[in-house]
Amino acid sequence: MDLGLNGHVAFVTGGTRGIGRAICRALAAESCHIGLCARDAREVDDTVSELSASGIRVRGDVADVTVPGAVEQRIDAAAAECGEIHHLVANVGGTIGQGALDSTAEDWARTFDLNVGHAVRAIRAVVPHMRAPTECSIVIISSISGWKPGPRAQYGAAKAAEIFMAGALARDLAPQRIRINTVSPGSIFFPGGGWDRFRQQQRPRFEAFVQREFPWQRLGTAEEVADVVTFLLSARARWVNGANIAVDGAQNNPSAL
Repeated sequence: MDLGLNGHVAFVTGGTRGIGRAICRALAAESCHIGLCARDAREVDDTVSELSASGIRVRGDVADVTVPGAVEQRIDAAAAECGEIHHLVANVGGTIGQGALDSTAEDWARTFDLNVGHAVRAIRAVVPHMRAPTECSIVIISSISGWKPGPRAQYGAAKAAEIFMAGALARDLAPQRIRINTVSPGSIFFPGGGWDRFRQQQRPRFEAFVQREFPWQRLGTAEEVADVVTFLLSARARWVNGANIAVDGAQNNPSAL
């Protein structure tokens, strides 16, 4: 299926590893030009080199999206180089702190800023560069933790906020014909990721988790998430707006605890 992304420009935050890198690869396979940012300079250079080999234009920048102005500057630079931006993937996320009684108010605030705050800043920065009506779209990477309770409530609450925000912004951005959706992965396995480390360190608990919570007896892959994101960004999904799409293989509990 031709998704019609050839020649479009997408910007991906956290685009150098795991789900973010898989999204960049999937977009590159559709001949979509890419701007990306991440914190590690070596990983940025490596990702740019890999993606450029497919013949697309790629701009990679080092940025900590929690620093005020950082993601905005990178998006503006990508737009200046490419002329406009058609798609945004707000992929960066994570959690700070431990359980409810062990986390501080600052842990909650930093977790919300890393997830919701960074997405808000990226969206506010990219919309002025989206000048192609009916072709522009945004995807926020949320999580099934946004509605399936687990440890570290600050993370789940932030992911729930992203889902709500996308639904609200879908209406706010409708006059500009910009679609916005969330994709909520379940537990995703990729080399060097958290679940890979958990398997290496606590294999019996990992295997019990897989057997207990996954009907297909495996975790998802970053590529499976990337395929859904790429479709949602494309005009093939032009009537999908304000939606939250779970990519979890019918997973039950999002935590191995």
